Amino acid sequence: MKPETHLRGDGGLSSRTRGIAHHGSGGDSGHLRRLNLDRVLVVAMDRPDSFTRAELIEATGLSAPTVGTLVSHLIRSGVVRELGAGPSRGGRRPAFMEFNARHGFVAGIDLGPTRTRLSVADLRGEPLAHRIVPTPAGIGPEALLSRMAGAVRALMRDEAAPPEKLLAVAVGAPGVVDYDRGVVTLAPNLSGWTNVAVRDTLERALEAPVVVENDVNLAVIGEHWRGAARGHVTCVFLFVGTGIGAGVLIDGELHRGHHFMAGEIAVMCMGPQYLSVDFGSRGCLETLAGLQGLAARWPSGGRGDPVRWMAELFEAAQKGDRTAHQAVDETARLIGIAVANVGAVVDPSLIVLGGALFAQAEPLVHEVRKVVSSSSPRWARKRPSGAASSWPPARRAASSGCACAKRASRCEVVDRHG
Repeated sequence: MKPETHLRGDGGLSSRTRGIAHHGSGGDSGHLRRLNLDRVLVVAMDRPDSFTRAELIEATGLSAPTVGTLVSHLIRSGVVRELGAGPSRGGRRPAFMEFNARHGFVAGIDLGPTRTRLSVADLRGEPLAHRIVPTPAGIGPEALLSRMAGAVRALMRDEAAPPEKLLAVAVGAPGVVDYDRGVVTLAPNLSGWTNVAVRDTLERALEAPVVVENDVNLAVIGEHWRGAARGHVTCVFLFVGTGIGAGVLIDGELHRGHHFMAGEIAVMCMGPQYLSVDFGSRGCLETLAGLQGLAARWPSGGRGDPVRWMAELFEAAQKGDRTAHQAVDETARLIGIAVANVGAVVDPSLIVLGGALFAQAEPLVHEVRKVVSSSSPRWARKRPSGAASSWPPARRAASSGCACAKRASRCEVVDRHG
């Protein structure tokens, strides 16, 4: 059986994060050892309870001597802990062990136009602490990232997590991300964010490997991992808030596109009447159906906390207020058309709706479902099912970032102990 890394969607990690053997580091034998170590870690990290060497041999397909050597090394390194011998089943008593999830820590940073969500988790991706902080305004990208690095260090101190045990950080940015270089090429809702070297800046500040990803791409990873999209290998997360975007998973792989712009549906043209209209960097759909578009249709919109005025809007619509009902209908029609278009192109088994507009989910989700249903041809009997995200935004952002960082941390463990 060929060794395999199981790093689904991690092809853009830096070489020291991927755990790929460098020239002069032992050649093919060193490379093979690292691949085998990664296979053992995949199984160990995903086991919620104890396991034995025999179970690792069966799960990985590796030979008993190979597993024995690797496990002994992981025990000496503190990555795996011995628990002692279990009851005999007719032969030698099996030795039980467990993965030490607090051998290191990972962090998630979800950058937003007004608020940034931070999270620290163990190596299984289980969140240990999270915090929401205001996104600093009026300062440059490097200064902003420096403050966020300081906030992550403070959160780790609160969790009594030593800074040298930070093994990986995942950053979600609201814009176009060059995943290979770790650069945010454009973030229209963050002032001055053009070609920002996020990965390099944060790796210097935090002294840990950093993965930079589009925030909605992180969201679909999180929903697939532990949210509404569990069990769906081809699915879409569609975010509608200040900005609009979609994260696309195809056959279990994150689809970024040739220019890393897959899912940038904010620029989707919503009709021939808009072909000659310049919507700037925000795009047609985002201008018409984002938070600002909805606020423009409602007299009280845009005043104060969006959660409050949207709740008032949906309540007024349900009570029969014509202006409120029209505002909800127009927004739902635009989002529904976008959902139907994405469904026709990707053919997912599930589309998850999330973001500020779906915080009061049911009224708007119901209207979007009606639009999607009516826009599908009669012969299309199998349409993608739709669901609103079951996570509060802070929990989803934290868990999504930690899910991505968990993958990177496994690579870092391989790199350190391989």
